[in-house]
Amino acid sequence: MVLKSKENSVGAWAFLIGVVLAVIIGVTTPSFLPIDFVARYSKQIYAILVLLGIVVGSTINVEGKDSQTFLIAGAILVVVSKFGMESVTGSLIGIGIGDTVVSTFSALLALFVPATIIVSVKTVFSIAKV
Repeated sequence: MVLKSKENSVGAWAFLIGVVLAVIIGVTTPSFLPIDFVARYSKQIYAILVLLGIVVGSTINVEGKDSQTFLIAGAILVVVSKFGMESVTGSLIGIGIGDTVVSTFSALLALFVPATIIVSVKTVFSIAKV
């Protein structure tokens, strides 16, 4: 019988839902696959992504080496997504998928920036041990 840990289930589900929402936002941009609902409620969907990022950052239980791994991966993802948004705009615009890639990167940023900030603040407080 396999026992599963329940300590990170909320953070893991929030992370999974956020990544799926980010991909859906990226694919459903008006230039690629127009879905009127996503275009109409994109501000609210991005707000949901930010809230999911806050949930991921506050509920995920990363300590020690896991915290360092999460912060390095999160920082790399944020930096690469931001630079990818800027470079993809010019290079893939002729193919017609530039807007799709930029939209996906920006949705991933909306999810990962709050999560990375919260985990980094928690890590700094644990190092300071005030």
